[in-house]
Amino acid sequence: MIQVLLPFLTAIGLSAIAAYYSVIGLAQIFPGSYWPIIIMGSILEISKLVTVSWLYNNWDVTVRIMRYYFLAAIILLMLITSMGIFGFLSKAHLEHSSDFSPLVNKISILDERIKTEKENIDANRKILKQYDEIVDQTMGRTTDEKGSDKAQAIRRTQQKERSRILQEIQQSQTSIASYSEDRAPLSNELKKTEADVGPIKYIAALLYNQTVDVDLIDKAVRVVILLIIVVFDPLAILLLIAANMSMSMRKPEPPKPVVRPIETKPTTEELDIPVFVPKEESIKVKKNNLANIVIDDATGETIPPITHEMVQVHLSPGMHEEHQVPVKTLEPKYDYEEPYSFKEKEVRDAGKF
Repeated sequence: MIQVLLPFLTAIGLSAIAAYYSVIGLAQIFPGSYWPIIIMGSILEISKLVTVSWLYNNWDVTVRIMRYYFLAAIILLMLITSMGIFGFLSKAHLEHSSDFSPLVNKISILDERIKTEKENIDANRKILKQYDEIVDQTMGRTTDEKGSDKAQAIRRTQQKERSRILQEIQQSQTSIASYSEDRAPLSNELKKTEADVGPIKYIAALLYNQTVDVDLIDKAVRVVILLIIVVFDPLAILLLIAANMSMSMRKPEPPKPVVRPIETKPTTEELDIPVFVPKEESIKVKKNNLANIVIDDATGETIPPITHEMVQVHLSPGMHEEHQVPVKTLEPKYDYEEPYSFKEKEVRDAGKF
């Protein structure tokens, strides 16, 4: 039973979460009709699950055009669900990046200003170095006091320019210190924010192998969201189908019908031999003649009783003897004037009694 319940409950859970993300995401895509979009998205998600389950169980008996329409509707609803999930997760990232991007921009501006001031300092120091090289070359060409005086004169002409350059360097250093002070709290806040986006930052670095900035982080987030929606709703649909498969496999098979041979008795049409049907016959006889009734085995009829009479037999002239000779007296079978008794006889094989 757990093989049926586990996929089913997992599919329902995934579908419920996907439906929530999708409905909220669609409502954010169309903010002008928030509640109507939520109602529509909820009914579509429920219809999708019902359609998947019904189509799986009735695939063989469904009309072809209806089957293809249901299949296309399921695919389109999966795309709509994925689009809603993409909108929901993208909005979640944008809300977080809205706090992250301003900090990055402010720090970038401060870093740019600090870089400019450092370049100004380097340029001014390079000019001072050139001035020093001019004085050193003048000193190196002569070995007397005139060369030294000439070098001192050149330095005095550079003094005003040197002061200006040194003042610019000092101003640039002051600006750098100020910018650094402004950058410090922003940098701390950025580090706290980066702790939340740290994983996606490393994912972006792994995917693009470049210095991570805001644009690369956004691209990496889109890739991750696409991976999520590819396995979110389709996995819920497949788990629901798997639950239906497990449930159908657990159903007991209907008993197979037992085919028994029908015993048929031969009829007179199937046999060429004559069949004698037994019948009953009643014979009326006199009560006094019951003991004298004889039945003929050949014909099955009753034989009248036999009586004996005295007959003279002539042996020779003048001689004769008297003998008793049986004489068959023919009497009617039925005597309607006498009381009757009944005797039932059964006609058996070949017409014999």
